[in-house]
Amino acid sequence: MKIVIPGGTGQVGGILRRAWSTRGHEVVVLSRHPEQLEEGVRHQVWDGRTIGPWAEEIDGADVVVNLAGRTVSCRYTDANLKQMMDSRVESTRVVGEAIAKASAPPHTWLQMSTATIYAHRFDAPNDEATGIIGGSEPDAPAYWEFSTRIAKSWEAEQAAAATPHTRKVALRSAMVMSPDKGGVFDVLLTMARLGLGGPVAGGDQFVSWIHETDFVRACDLLIERDDIAGPVNLAAPEPLPQRDLMRVLRKEAAMPIGLPATRWMAEIGAWALRTDTELLLKSRRVVPGRLREAGFEFEYAAWASAAHDLVSRARRRTRQRNHSHRPA
Repeated sequence: MKIVIPGGTGQVGGILRRAWSTRGHEVVVLSRHPEQLEEGVRHQVWDGRTIGPWAEEIDGADVVVNLAGRTVSCRYTDANLKQMMDSRVESTRVVGEAIAKASAPPHTWLQMSTATIYAHRFDAPNDEATGIIGGSEPDAPAYWEFSTRIAKSWEAEQAAAATPHTRKVALRSAMVMSPDKGGVFDVLLTMARLGLGGPVAGGDQFVSWIHETDFVRACDLLIERDDIAGPVNLAAPEPLPQRDLMRVLRKEAAMPIGLPATRWMAEIGAWALRTDTELLLKSRRVVPGRLREAGFEFEYAAWASAAHDLVSRARRRTRQRNHSHRPA
């Protein structure tokens, strides 16, 4: 297949690029800043807002997977929130325009969304059929509503695109866990190894996640299944409280200590890391209803097996890097 990945230079893009190019698919990445990618992956420049020569790549492609959007790992200032909104909505709009103009439009458009669209809750899991969309929770900070609004606007832009010959799927993805440097798992493992991987603000908030292998396999399924359209949760079936997630990770990292952090300590830490506490404190209890209905079987359904695999691979990566830096 020919697969075009707008915004495909980040962690999730890297996971998909490597998987699909290794299998021999033609992979084209669209981004603002050209860089050297994996062998067999081509790179085209786009601005994420206007039609340009890059649109020729979409004409005749089999699949488009739009991952474009400013990172959410930042301080939630008005300027950053506006960039988060605009980068997602504008890129989705222009991808839709390119598909609409194509003489041979792609069969499938997978559009990144987020599990953050669901409400902050502890009482029950959110699936696609019965899940509660967030934005009006009485026990959540008011500014969290903007993250939900971004997700709603993101999905609405794809839904509104006039692409009658292209099936559209919104990927309501949980945190994608891979051992890649700088990814969310790398940050969590570093905290655990430093003895800082204890419960945050009590640790009752649920964490939804998906192992990179299952993320790729789920995308494969959604490309193959012509009968699936609309929102799909990409999350492992067993979300768990933050305290339990970190306890398992500390065990795999052989770190017996996990210092707890209060809410105000989390605020200080988030400020130092130039990120926001919503990423730590919002309870994201999301389950994969539609994937399960489609017969999808997770290779890593439980966090214990996923953490064991990810920590083992992170250790191997570190050993390989240290070995390559030794003098001859």
